[in-house]
Amino acid sequence: MFRHLLAGAALLLTASAAQATSDAATRFGARATVRDISLSPDGKHIAFVAPAAGHGAALFIVSTEDGVPKSILKSTGSPDQLQWCRWSTDTRLVCGIYMILTGADGLIEFTRLVTIDATGENLKLLSARDSSYAMGMANLGGSVIDWTGDGTGGTVLMTRDYVPEESIGRLAADVREGRGVERVDTTTLKRTNVEAPRAGAARYMSDGNGKVRILAMRRKDTDGYDKGELIYYYRKANSREWLPLASGAEAASFAPLAVDSRHDVVYGMADKDGRAALFSVALDGSLKRTLVLERPDVDVDELLSIGRQDRVVGASYATERRQTEFFDPELRALSASLSKALPGLPLVSFVDASADESKLLLFAGSDVDPGHYYLFDKATRHLSEVLPARPELAQTRLATVKPINFPAGDGTMIPGYLTLPPGSDGKNLPTVVMPHGGPGDRDEWGFDWLAQFLANRGFAVLQPNFRGSAGYGSAFLQKNGFQSWRGAIGDVNDSGRWLIKQGIADPNKLAIVGWSYGGYAALQSGVVDPALFRAIVAVAPVTDLETLRGESEGFSNHQLVDAYIGHGAHVREGSPAQNAGRIAAPVLIFHGDRDRNVGIGESRMMAARLKGAGKQVELVEYHDLDHQLDDSEVRAGMLDKVDGFLRTALHLPPAP
Repeated sequence: MFRHLLAGAALLLTASAAQATSDAATRFGARATVRDISLSPDGKHIAFVAPAAGHGAALFIVSTEDGVPKSILKSTGSPDQLQWCRWSTDTRLVCGIYMILTGADGLIEFTRLVTIDATGENLKLLSARDSSYAMGMANLGGSVIDWTGDGTGGTVLMTRDYVPEESIGRLAADVREGRGVERVDTTTLKRTNVEAPRAGAARYMSDGNGKVRILAMRRKDTDGYDKGELIYYYRKANSREWLPLASGAEAASFAPLAVDSRHDVVYGMADKDGRAALFSVALDGSLKRTLVLERPDVDVDELLSIGRQDRVVGASYATERRQTEFFDPELRALSASLSKALPGLPLVSFVDASADESKLLLFAGSDVDPGHYYLFDKATRHLSEVLPARPELAQTRLATVKPINFPAGDGTMIPGYLTLPPGSDGKNLPTVVMPHGGPGDRDEWGFDWLAQFLANRGFAVLQPNFRGSAGYGSAFLQKNGFQSWRGAIGDVNDSGRWLIKQGIADPNKLAIVGWSYGGYAALQSGVVDPALFRAIVAVAPVTDLETLRGESEGFSNHQLVDAYIGHGAHVREGSPAQNAGRIAAPVLIFHGDRDRNVGIGESRMMAARLKGAGKQVELVEYHDLDHQLDDSEVRAGMLDKVDGFLRTALHLPPAP
């Protein structure tokens, strides 16, 4: 089953990365086959969004009977980026489009929803078409919050942002303002207001059956800036009255995630003894709070749901590996059974389900296998492979990933993941420390295309979850990776020293590579200890904290960014561009010129400061690409350049 689909996906991806210099860079740089995947309500068709030429994407429809893929929608990525698609009925889909456009004040993000038949016909704009959108005053095209049951009705609940109209030259103007909710027919586009727009409304949550039960209001100051605090309200099952649920800073208060109409509760995360735990709160008026799941060592950080109604079925957390606790007995037993059927793929997750949940779409992978998508039929107990995540790597030997802990300078044990080149004895190797982005993120056990490429080229790779990483509780998270940069960068550098002490790394062949905050950490590590790393690679890095603060000027979250970065000596001392003269190692920087996360001006500043200080630096700029550099050819070329740069800087022989 699905033999044709496997071949089609492989050809699609291979063609998009055909110009890479080396075979290894082509294979590892190719984007994953699936950006998003969805199962139709009747379980007879699969829709998936896959990479297309350049940084484009294409929507494919596959029948579960014949397995033949058909492309029905494409985006170029310049500027329209097709990101996801989901079935609204058995024959019609809703898709999300993301764009970065140039406005008067710089780069601006836009989203729009479209709807299309599974045949590729009747493409329509689902987002509201009114004067606010035409004038470019509203950036967001809405989001679907409810797929309304079994998929037979073809309507969805979606948010809509209203902007008051100008009244000049008009007899009447629409003065409604704020975020509301509409019921929209995905075929006829008929719209019915469900929740009147409210100024300050940040989020609505439904019960999966067409009823809005949770409202989040965002506090703003008199100048219109976000204050970083949400006030939550709820409704009883058969009432329209909004009642207080919780308030306070999002990180400190109960943060709702999903409504369970069967038990009339809302699930959410809240602090318990310094770690995030999962609670339920009754929506019957009692607000009874019940602890559902906690861990003494790590945060519970993910709520799991399945199907068209987003039925809550479990929660997960990451220790050395991602672990799942299923609340649903059937799925708990099925997960255990699938783990036995797929012994080499321990990371199993349920991705989607048919309306009656008789057919399940799932993903399974590991550290040495990028993963595969499967379709499971409960009635027949038949498990069929749909397609692999990265077909180019099917014949490539990948490196095992080992969880480790190392002591920081103050004795704190820091977790991380060590990847050794296949067949290596793990001693005296050229080695790369690879800090993650975020900073409030973390690395996990599993497949990582960048780490695996470096291991394939003969490098050991250590990914430290330094202090400032998420998942280990509030004390480990500290303030954040910018205000508490000394602790975070200290741990990153201590990971390099540990590698040397263990005999894993040759001290003369130790480098550091990072993306986003990881790029910041790579550069700042060279400021703190210029002699430790002999080569620095930074992709889309933050380089100056004051500039990062300025990038939010004019946006509603400016005060949040301002508070996040903070004020004081740490801003200048923690900015690599302000201390470029201390860096001794050669530096290679990559950055896309449509990056809304970190402006390309930061990399240009860093390169200029390094050159001005007489340092060795090269900046590679990519036109029309954002923070992710989501282009197979670009990624393959970048991998080749990184490999060549590291070999030159560390005095290694040419790649075989």
